[in-house]
Amino acid sequence: MNFEVFVTCAVTGSGNTADKHPGLPITPEQIADAAIEAARAGAAIAHIHVRDPKTGKGSRDVALYREVVERIRASDTDVVINLTAGMGGDIVFGPGETPLPLDPAGTDMVGPLERLAHVRELLPEICTLDCGTMNFAEADYVMTNTPGMLRTMAAEVQKLGVRPELEVFDTGHLVFVKEMIREGLLDDPVMIQLCMGIPYGAPDDPLTTMAMVHQLPPGAVFSGFSIGRNQLPFVAMAALAGGNVRVGLEDNLYIGRGQLATNGQLVERAVQILTGMGAKLLTPAEARAKLKLNKR
Repeated sequence: MNFEVFVTCAVTGSGNTADKHPGLPITPEQIADAAIEAARAGAAIAHIHVRDPKTGKGSRDVALYREVVERIRASDTDVVINLTAGMGGDIVFGPGETPLPLDPAGTDMVGPLERLAHVRELLPEICTLDCGTMNFAEADYVMTNTPGMLRTMAAEVQKLGVRPELEVFDTGHLVFVKEMIREGLLDDPVMIQLCMGIPYGAPDDPLTTMAMVHQLPPGAVFSGFSIGRNQLPFVAMAALAGGNVRVGLEDNLYIGRGQLATNGQLVERAVQILTGMGAKLLTPAEARAKLKLNKR
């Protein structure tokens, strides 16, 4: 059991959820407000994607990231900023016997350094690295993260002094994390997010979760989350396993059956669960100290 827990709130994500939740943060102002709302509810870290304000779809636009980050930093609320670096690795193959040419409507594939353009400009305290390629059970879509891409991104993030949060979806991703540690691409403390219950990744049952925990690198600081209706039960699972917690509308839209949530409500419920278990919630300052972050 981890009795000193920090909560991360993933406030919007990039998935096709804008038409499922009328209150999903889409504009930079809404995303910044959601991060601030989550922090006031008890989150130490806000994990941030941006979306095209016109379409609601995920975006890599540096200007959108800049507006979100500037709004958060100018507010009177402290929160650790964690920007995704997962965009720019999307491939959608053509259907059936014609996988090529790629589907231009869903494909967004750029080089590893271009995927970090917003990180290089804005220097958040944390950015994510998805530590492997995944299918996500979405027909012909592939989230692409080759070892070469990830090594290039890890080296750049290390040079920038940003802490990478290593998104681990399955046991093989932990093997790769350990390779990057041996190669000197990751500084201590290594920060790992166990992403459980994702289609075709590691399921979120207790035995699989603990198998992942038992394979973590020594000294790693880890968080865990699950998606959908298991998000809130997994708050307890992650803390019991010795980790920290992530909730938010990126991974789950509901606070109860048929009840759409806000990010603040999901954080408040996580806080209730954790404090009911006897855990202390870490502040942003305490999370920075634990993770040895470079405050901007």
